Amino acid sequence: MRISFTSFGGLVFYLYFCRRMEVIDSFFAQVSQFLWGWPMIVLLLGTHVFLTFRLRIPQRKLLTAIRLSVKKDPDAKGDVSQFGALATALAATIGTGNIVGVATAVTLGGPGAVLWCWLTGIFGIATKYAEGLLAVKYRVKAKDGHTYGGPMYALERGLNMKWLGVLFATFTVLASFGIGSTVQANSMALLANETWGIPDSIVGAVACALTATVVIGGVKSIARVCGFLVPFMAVFYVVGCIIILIINSSYVWPAVKLIVASAFEPEAAGGGFVGTTVMMAMRYGIARGLFSNESGLGSAPIIAATARTRNPVRQALVSSTGTFWDTVVICAMTGLVLVSSVLAYPDISYDDGAALTRVAFTKIPYIGGPLLSFGILTFAFSTILGWCYYGASAMNYLQGKKTQYTYRILYIAAVYVGSVVNLNIIWNVADTMNALMAIPNLVALLLLSKVAADETKKYLWSNRLDAEMEETE
Repeated sequence: MRISFTSFGGLVFYLYFCRRMEVIDSFFAQVSQFLWGWPMIVLLLGTHVFLTFRLRIPQRKLLTAIRLSVKKDPDAKGDVSQFGALATALAATIGTGNIVGVATAVTLGGPGAVLWCWLTGIFGIATKYAEGLLAVKYRVKAKDGHTYGGPMYALERGLNMKWLGVLFATFTVLASFGIGSTVQANSMALLANETWGIPDSIVGAVACALTATVVIGGVKSIARVCGFLVPFMAVFYVVGCIIILIINSSYVWPAVKLIVASAFEPEAAGGGFVGTTVMMAMRYGIARGLFSNESGLGSAPIIAATARTRNPVRQALVSSTGTFWDTVVICAMTGLVLVSSVLAYPDISYDDGAALTRVAFTKIPYIGGPLLSFGILTFAFSTILGWCYYGASAMNYLQGKKTQYTYRILYIAAVYVGSVVNLNIIWNVADTMNALMAIPNLVALLLLSKVAADETKKYLWSNRLDAEMEETE
């Protein structure tokens, strides 16, 4: 058999390309592991705790915040309703991390990781509050009448640090193509193929068509669809969790006690969790909570800035409920379902987070498997919609409105690519970009914390939530 020079050269190039990709993948894997390690955990959690006390514990106003989130205020300035902005933020936040991610935290950090994840959500409410406040405080109204905001505008207008705003916007655009589109589409395709045998190309085509139908219409179209989809999918998933907890009713309270005990004494978990430590429970629980609710990463304030609201604090309260629903409720319920299932069915293998989740949900007769599949599919698709707006807004900040249409076309194409291509390297690049977004955002949060505190005192602690805000020039 003779091998031509051309084919040999092609083989050499292919091997060289694969080798270079392995090197790049390894590099981003190491960077991602570092960024999502203890430095980021300490930085984000420290910011959560600092802002909680700097703003005089805004978590106390959670019930007021929930009430405001469903209250219409059509006369206020902005592009979408407060609920629409919240739903879009939740669409981008509530994802597979709430399901499989929590399971991974449990398998690696033990049951105690659930408590640390929950506590991260409690303190993260203050950070999400501050992000929403600064987003509205420093938002701008473009010539076309649309409202734009987010950490890039807070950095430029509040701190005169446009260069850092440009960095944040750049990281946001890159992250949107990773964690926002390709990664989510890949998860949808894998699930559809494994569960129903649907070819990846068909899943990609359908996902592209649905995404295009929604995102071409801009923020109002995205917010309208998310306003319907998010409550529906969240309630659907929570009902499934409640059914499992009813089935495992005899083990729910023991699971709660085990979660609390093993958060501080890992040996209390026993069984297959032997070998975990307090530090492991903290690391995986906190990291999963931070990654899940995105408090401090700077993505949610981009959509919060578009809300029709009378003043910054009013929308800040609404934004803060996103962390409550995402982590304090959904992630906590998922963790309780998983730990109670391990106690109820000792034969369950908890070495694999995804497998543990599937086994737990299949305990619901007939509908358990389809319920989980539906949850993952809708969560992934909603994330695609939310991140499209984040990326388009960041592109608008960098290059102007005309580039948004090009961006949306590329974003839709990325959904198809993500459905049919192996994305190991994309995962690591996406995680890296996602973490890099947090650094400029945290600079804005910490250096503008006095502004956030003053605005909170002016509107919240002085009982002036209905007062009109003074526009920032």
